[in-house]
Amino acid sequence: MELPEAFSAELISLIGKEEYERYVEELGKPGTHGLRANRLKITSDELKVLLEGCCRLGEPVPWCDDGYYFDIDPAMMPGKLAYYLAGLYYIQEPSAMYPAANAMIKPGENVIDLCAAPGGKSLRAASDLGGKGMLVSNDISATRAGTLLYNLELGGVANAAVTNCAPEQLAERFGQYFDAVLVDAPCSGEGMFRKDPDAIASWENFKAEKCAGMQRSILNSAAELVRPGGRIMYSTCTFEPLEDEQMTEEFLKTHPGFELVELPKTGGVCGGEVNSNALGERVSYPVRLWPHRLRGEGQYAALFVKKDGYERSSEAFSRCASFRVLKQYPEELRAFAERNLTELPLAGNTFYVMGQNLYACPFEPVNIDRMKVLRMGLFVGELSYGKLRPSQHFIMSLNKDSFVRKLRLDPFGDEIKRYLKGESLPASGSSDGFTAVCAGDYQLGGGDVKGGMLKNLYPKGWRRII
Repeated sequence: MELPEAFSAELISLIGKEEYERYVEELGKPGTHGLRANRLKITSDELKVLLEGCCRLGEPVPWCDDGYYFDIDPAMMPGKLAYYLAGLYYIQEPSAMYPAANAMIKPGENVIDLCAAPGGKSLRAASDLGGKGMLVSNDISATRAGTLLYNLELGGVANAAVTNCAPEQLAERFGQYFDAVLVDAPCSGEGMFRKDPDAIASWENFKAEKCAGMQRSILNSAAELVRPGGRIMYSTCTFEPLEDEQMTEEFLKTHPGFELVELPKTGGVCGGEVNSNALGERVSYPVRLWPHRLRGEGQYAALFVKKDGYERSSEAFSRCASFRVLKQYPEELRAFAERNLTELPLAGNTFYVMGQNLYACPFEPVNIDRMKVLRMGLFVGELSYGKLRPSQHFIMSLNKDSFVRKLRLDPFGDEIKRYLKGESLPASGSSDGFTAVCAGDYQLGGGDVKGGMLKNLYPKGWRRII
């Protein structure tokens, strides 16, 4: 792998010639691959058992309690299994698992992910929240925000708002509302050279100074979004000190109400040394993940806690003219549940209607006026002539035991491939009505059975060949 001369010189000055040679040697080897259990649907132990014989799942990732390494097997790639399309796991580079897994997120907290696409860190946050509290997943790119929405729907996340806003707009709307803010900042990408050869080609044009300006702006917004006592997890996938330790020191200097929290170092993770305060005290509280020291690519992470701050009223939950909040449980949903589900879902949620679409929020609905919001809460389905047509998001959010009727398909058989392509299927022996179509026990989507045939309800935009 041919590295830019300027990059090599900078890295040698940072880690020395001997360690640089170890790094270059490591880049010549195959990279590592990882996946994480979606604990909204399955435990990590259950996933390991389920995937035995399906793919070459390896050891747990040391710094992520729901992550596993896996070896590439062209005949059985995890991303092409029906279990993946059931939302049971998310494929993520192992080092990239570190920030969200160590942000100390707890059930019921309010969390915002400012640079969220494609969704790995938000999905981990959603697992930690356990369906309680509020998750705002944001990306400033409209295209990437669409990918983010798909991944959260696939994972069955019901307590998220997906936004396509500038961080400063979110800071203005919410104020000091969040217990945790995730900032996986745009960076020069040096830590991804092995995984993404395009990162090498673009390195000359995506300089650290330009990235530092964006990082500084996003961190300033993060500081306005976190409540006193809350946390900011800042991370990059670069080795550049200007974007890592120096950005950390600059933030502490310009935001004296924050202090660093020491992050755990395991599995080869090492400390990043910084001045922690105006007195110049040196600490190794942030972390660096180096490809030649552990099984993963390059990553930097620093965790800040807000000691104090001013109280600020938020406009986020003021009255919104864009939707109509319902005062009682929707009768259309009740009727659908009584016919097709084992329990009444979403009790205690706030329901609202936009056009003909029904949504449910476990949190107070956000005022979306003058904001780009792709989704707020759970899209339950379309209301039509007094009936509910359930959405794919709703189907994926339910527990696997929630359905009265299930069509269990062989996860590796021809019928499941036909379903995922959008074809109708024979369903002899199944009673008429809405039916969950499953890979084994885990739902992929829905269908309507009538007279021994299943009409495919898998969304056109999700259909694929596996």
